[in-house]
Amino acid sequence: MSNAHTTPPSPPTRHTSAVLDQTPSTPSFIIDAKNKSYKHQYSNIYFTRLTMLKKPVFERAMARWKDLKGSPVCVPRVLDVVKSQLCWVLGTVYMDMPLKPNHSLPPPPPREKFYSDEDSIMLEDESGRIKLVGDRLKSTRLVTGVIMAALGMETPSGDFEVIDTCSADLAPFAEVVSTNDDSMDVDSSSTAHRDEYLAVVSGLSIGAESPADAQIQMLVEYLSGEAGGRDDQMLASQITRLVIAGNSLSSVPDGENGDEEENKKSKKFGAAIQPNFSPHPNSTLSAHLQDLVSALPVHILPGTDDPSGAILPQQPFPRAMFGRAASFETFYCETNPAWIRVRCGTDMGTSTLEGVGPSASMIGRSPVTRSLLVTSGQPVLDMYKYFPTPPFTPVSIAAMTLRWRHIAPTAPDTLWCHPYRERDPFVLKETPDVYIIGGMAKFDTALVGPEHGGEKKALRRCRVVLVPSFSETGVLVLINMRTLDVRRVNFGLEGMSMGGPQSPKEDQDAMQEG
Repeated sequence: MSNAHTTPPSPPTRHTSAVLDQTPSTPSFIIDAKNKSYKHQYSNIYFTRLTMLKKPVFERAMARWKDLKGSPVCVPRVLDVVKSQLCWVLGTVYMDMPLKPNHSLPPPPPREKFYSDEDSIMLEDESGRIKLVGDRLKSTRLVTGVIMAALGMETPSGDFEVIDTCSADLAPFAEVVSTNDDSMDVDSSSTAHRDEYLAVVSGLSIGAESPADAQIQMLVEYLSGEAGGRDDQMLASQITRLVIAGNSLSSVPDGENGDEEENKKSKKFGAAIQPNFSPHPNSTLSAHLQDLVSALPVHILPGTDDPSGAILPQQPFPRAMFGRAASFETFYCETNPAWIRVRCGTDMGTSTLEGVGPSASMIGRSPVTRSLLVTSGQPVLDMYKYFPTPPFTPVSIAAMTLRWRHIAPTAPDTLWCHPYRERDPFVLKETPDVYIIGGMAKFDTALVGPEHGGEKKALRRCRVVLVPSFSETGVLVLINMRTLDVRRVNFGLEGMSMGGPQSPKEDQDAMQEG
């Protein structure tokens, strides 16, 4: 009879990644002391945007229309078009929409949509603006602030009838990815357990009237490698870092601080007594962040509901508000939007769950660098009001922003932003590998490539991921940093009254290709 003892399996090894320095072409969303001025006119940002995107739009329009019958020419200024002559003009789109809010008037009740049958489209440059008409525009939904070229001719009434449009299309990709790396083989199952993942969550909404405390605790335990079975822990060990894309705290509902009579309290030393503020939601968030950052690097962005400035780009949270979590070097307070460069590979080293040594599974893997563009969702939610749905969806709108090379074209018209004078940080000089949008109603994803007809399948594409509110859906999104495949992990309860948590479940069919 054998007396051999069964050796318990070793805890899985945590894969790691590193944040790289920004390049000269990387957009910066930090508002430094030099640019922290609000005295400039917002018109400056439109002229700057046109200057930055005029060349790529012009070059693509020339290539698109140079061989057309009639030899259309480019008219330098929109007001110089000639009646009944085929030509094309380039400028900034302005949507004249009666339902659009006017910032100079008292704000009306918020609308779900701005569009109506009475909308009209203008194209403007430094010389003036011209009204665009034609059936082509019915299938080309636009928003204010887009830089584009329009092909057509002026009508007797002075409008410009459009027969085709052209935008900048995708910018060059930011990172160079080796095509010889075997990790890029999306059909390879032998390396799947060695691939690094990025975890993304949005809308924890701590402090909400119906908090998701149980699910959040399950999330923290899962990411720390303390929950689930062996397979769950193996997948959790492949997660190299976590991005929290906005709305970590819940906004205070109207009337939270008492009714009108309560606000008319007696004054002391000439000042009204301030309403009580409970620090518990922030303390709870800080405690969760401390547990998370002890296990893996964490990036946190402010969102609409968070205690941060309302205009874009939102600036990083003060680290001091997160207690002991702020003492970790792997805790990053990011702007919204944020551009993050991440490198995965053997040269990064490894860390372990429960202190186990480096894993041999990562030996021989080629390093890979990915650029991540992350927002908390405000630009897409604002543009969503410009379009009828269906057929337009948030993921299709996000794809359009990549092809426009601008992630927030409606700022500053219907989306508040900083009054930049000499630059527009929302212009995309490069295309990210992964474009993450938090604060969405539901999960969605697509692969977006350049518009090159039949060659599209062979071209490199950007992974667009819409991340829903965790407090409402219990969804954690995992992105494979090598293949750009996407999967979901759902956290839920078997009926809130029963109090029994169910283990995280993966949706195997969550991967979608656009």
